Amino acid sequence: MNTENFLKSLFIIKEYVKKTDAPVYKLSNIREKDPFKILVSTVLSLRTRDVITKEVTEKLFSIINSPHEVLKIGKSKIEEMIKKVGFYKNKAKTIFELSSFLVENYNGEVPDEFEILLKVKGIGRKTATLVMIEAFDKDYICVDTHVHRISNRLGIVNTKKPYETERLLMQRVPKEYWKMINISLVAFGQTLCNNRPKCYDCPVNTLCEYDGKRLKNLKNKVYNSKVV
Repeated sequence: MNTENFLKSLFIIKEYVKKTDAPVYKLSNIREKDPFKILVSTVLSLRTRDVITKEVTEKLFSIINSPHEVLKIGKSKIEEMIKKVGFYKNKAKTIFELSSFLVENYNGEVPDEFEILLKVKGIGRKTATLVMIEAFDKDYICVDTHVHRISNRLGIVNTKKPYETERLLMQRVPKEYWKMINISLVAFGQTLCNNRPKCYDCPVNTLCEYDGKRLKNLKNKVYNSKVV
């Protein structure tokens, strides 16, 4: 897929997902463009189903809203609050340590510099880019499992790792469209283009390379089944 068709697909997907009830929209409302809440919710989302992330994030933010409050209630209480997410002990430790870092170095504020965030233990590219986009309105591409999967299915990239996807998307997609990629493709992945994509209902199946290959394989199977 070339850049022109990817952008066509992206805008169609953007309009399509507006009519859905994707968990990413609810989670976005919970974190309220607050840099710290975005940090914490993204940490919680790693290797955890979207609906569980939303539930646990909502529960946690009912008692904490800042790094200072995390340090006040302690790591064991954080563990107790987030038990439903995967690797909850490691995530509680990460949340506590990043809170300590922010309090000690930035008076509890989240810095708006990408490279600084990457220095915080437990913060990776996905988390840092999402903070840059949602909290500080900066031009980055956040590649999570949905963005990685759908970008490869559409055919704009052919990559094995999310970082490779991020790098190639930044090369092939004009900067002014970077910020819309995550929210649109995540919502699309949560509602239609998941691990069992509903290609027949897809609004971009005529542009998508994955659906083209799937239909070609299906036709070959039908043809071969008739061969005596």
